[in-house]
Amino acid sequence: METFFKIFAVVFTLLFGYAIAVQFNDPDAIKWMLIYLAAAVASILFLLKKLKPVIYFLLTIFFLVLFFMYWPETYEGVRLDQGMKTVNIEEGRESLGSLIAAVVMLVYGLRTRFMNKSKV
Repeated sequence: METFFKIFAVVFTLLFGYAIAVQFNDPDAIKWMLIYLAAAVASILFLLKKLKPVIYFLLTIFFLVLFFMYWPETYEGVRLDQGMKTVNIEEGRESLGSLIAAVVMLVYGLRTRFMNKSKV
């Protein structure tokens, strides 16, 4: 099971890194690059077992807040072939990216908490 979580963290470190790279054409690129950088760093720190579960749970809340803040008024999907055709598509992407990060942070938090309890 330990190997699964290591692979999971490596995959999401790479995915969050990719998310950082594709933000360059975004109107608010720096903000979203920093948001995904936080997720990537948390993934690396999960691999290194450097954070307490409470930090992952706080990050989960942070990303959930972003999810609700950026949910578009009218959901039009997240199709990549449409570029930034509408604000709703862009906000849909940002919102769902935040939800993915929230779920990943929750997994890290639960795994870290479970592992800490089993060591006692």
